[in-house]
Amino acid sequence: MSRARTGNTGLALTPSGPEGARVDVNDRLDALRTAITAARAMPMSTSVVVNRAEMLRLVDELQAAVDEAGAESGRVLAERDRLIAEANAQADQIIKDAHFERDRLVSDTEVFSVARRKGEALVIDAQTEASELRKETDDYVDSSLANFEITLERTLEAVRRGRDRLAGRAALDRLGGDDVDAIRLPEHLEADR
Repeated sequence: MSRARTGNTGLALTPSGPEGARVDVNDRLDALRTAITAARAMPMSTSVVVNRAEMLRLVDELQAAVDEAGAESGRVLAERDRLIAEANAQADQIIKDAHFERDRLVSDTEVFSVARRKGEALVIDAQTEASELRKETDDYVDSSLANFEITLERTLEAVRRGRDRLAGRAALDRLGGDDVDAIRLPEHLEADR
């Protein structure tokens, strides 16, 4: 998987596998919202009738998209660790090269002095570069995880709203729907009525 885009709206992923389809948590949320919005309304109520199989399919797709986003964040962390290890290996090699160069030039005091300064500068440059790469990688991972967190929070809120609506519909179904004014919806849905 490779990151396709991130933004205020969430995390989109583009699979690198043969299916080539886009997995977008927000697309799944939009489909769920559209299905609920387009559902047939119950008379004199804010409750709607939705196709259970369709809702479960959409929730399953949303779960798959969330799982894929979680897997992507794991891959991002693994990539960060790989980049840090690579930067550390490069820094170690630069340090070894600097030590070798210093040892080679030890016989001549002036040349040794120049080599020593150059070696120290190389070490400082390598450490600075490794530190900057580590910070950039950490910032990238933090940004990815923040977007993923926002997406998960929105997903959870959408699922809660969907369950609340289904709970209201179930209350209507139990009462038979004959006398809508006699229906007792859960307290949090009574205000919407």
